[in-house]
Amino acid sequence: MRSPVRWMITMSAPGMKQGRHVALAVVLACLCAPSTPAQPTAPAAVAPAPLHYAEVVEEARARVRADIAERGYPGIAIAVSVDGETVWSEGFGYADLEHRVPMSPAVKFRVGSISKSMTAAAVASLVEKGRLDLDAPVQTYVPSFPEKAHPVTTRQLGGHLGGIRHYRGNENFIRDPYATVVDALSIFADDPLLHEPGTAFSYTSHGFNLLSAAVEGAAGQPFLDYMRDAVFRPLGMRDTVADFVTPIIRGRTRYYVRDDEGRVVNAPFVNNSYKWAGGGFLSTTEDVLRFANAHLDDGFLSKSSRELLFTEQKTRDGEGVSYGLGWFIRTRDDGRRLLSHSGGSVGGTSLMVMEPETRVVVVGLINLTGADNGVVREVLDLFIDAAAASTAH
Repeated sequence: MRSPVRWMITMSAPGMKQGRHVALAVVLACLCAPSTPAQPTAPAAVAPAPLHYAEVVEEARARVRADIAERGYPGIAIAVSVDGETVWSEGFGYADLEHRVPMSPAVKFRVGSISKSMTAAAVASLVEKGRLDLDAPVQTYVPSFPEKAHPVTTRQLGGHLGGIRHYRGNENFIRDPYATVVDALSIFADDPLLHEPGTAFSYTSHGFNLLSAAVEGAAGQPFLDYMRDAVFRPLGMRDTVADFVTPIIRGRTRYYVRDDEGRVVNAPFVNNSYKWAGGGFLSTTEDVLRFANAHLDDGFLSKSSRELLFTEQKTRDGEGVSYGLGWFIRTRDDGRRLLSHSGGSVGGTSLMVMEPETRVVVVGLINLTGADNGVVREVLDLFIDAAAASTAH
């Protein structure tokens, strides 16, 4: 038997339209553990979506159900909002295969590099306050970081243009704890730059770890404290926390990978304290949805700050890099602009994407390393088309 928990929620949240419609259907799990990841079956009851999105929700649900059946990942949570209103939020499969804990929107995932977008919000807030100069050398805020052949700025770090290297070897499987973000810089601090800053785009999580140390220096308080005070609390992101391995974190999913034979197995132990900003936060689909929606209006960050985040950076030669500051910037075939970040973690695959014109935001989180999240993009296209059609009429 297969037994997902299915939720559909339309809720009020900071920056979202008012309204609360909650419906829950639970299919109890059988006692025997599955030999392969369970696939979802039709829910016993489904609450209606807002009337004009009911059909697209059913189509999206069918696609996710078919995708998890075909690809066999353990579980996925997905949430969609249109113009600030959550129109669909649901879990499929399992958060814990061994204990048969069904997936739900309340489950906390490793969101991976979506953490970079969250860190970028902290950077923008410090720029607004006049406490961080994006074009000053990073040593202005992190004096302990060794000087390189060329100066590196926080703006370049935020756009992957600083020449700081990415993971090497098995660094994304680090098990050692790091007490501070500055301590974690020792992993790469003595390495030379890959290239002169500003001359090439080179994606790097270590670069964002250095950026977090700059945030800490500019803010005058520990990075995680500033993230809590400047980003998570103001946005009501109560389920977004650092992925500490020791404490009991309620609702944290189990993490899975595929072995050499393609079977789903438990992920190896890792300690992500070396990369909070680069990919170390836990969150839920609904918290990430709340975070993304806060970037569509002026309540959280100013227009100039949002332009900072969403303006494509360029190399010194004028070549666009499809990245702003903590956000990927891409365009659909129809010309619609997409702002997004994906993430890959040990035991997690994530995607957050929004289209500002229709104000559609989609978040999909999977508790498996290297999962194909194409279905999340399919869901995005469905809702963009539906929202555009609704506006046209």
